[in-house]
Amino acid sequence: MTVASQVKQSLASLKGAEAELSNFALTTLDEKERKAYQEAVNATEKVITDLKQRVGDLEKEEFQYKGF
Repeated sequence: MTVASQVKQSLASLKGAEAELSNFALTTLDEKERKAYQEAVNATEKVITDLKQRVGDLEKEEFQYKGF
């Protein structure tokens, strides 16, 4: 497995985790828990943004990684 495919797989996993955290934030009744879940969603979004940029960098640096 190439570095690019590993990064993309990690990105997909993080997007799934973000969706689960968002779901928990929406369904919990406790305000303190909701806030904690939302903070986790925000932190995950930042990591996702960074990984998306890294994927773009990998694709620019190594043409063979484009589209995987």
